[in-house]
Amino acid sequence: MTDPALLVLASLADGDKHGHAMIADIRGFAGVVLGPGTLYGAITRLEERGLIKAMPPDERRRPYSLTTAGRAHLEVQLAALEPIVRACTRRLRRA
Repeated sequence: MTDPALLVLASLADGDKHGHAMIADIRGFAGVVLGPGTLYGAITRLEERGLIKAMPPDERRRPYSLTTAGRAHLEVQLAALEPIVRACTRRLRRA
């Protein structure tokens, strides 16, 4: 899973985070390093779609939060990935 938007949604699934915290979280759970341009491009697109929202600034940092629509979208995307993961797992066991 390397789609930046999906990674941002997954990062926000366990709580609000600002950009640098998302970069560190995504690196930790997915092993993917998103550059600031990629991250903030994904954040902009997700905000425009109503899947995340900016929270009030915390000093100089602006945290983001997953919206109800964002949580639903993430659940749909993860459900779509499940059959692919199961099929690949079966194929690897046979190989």
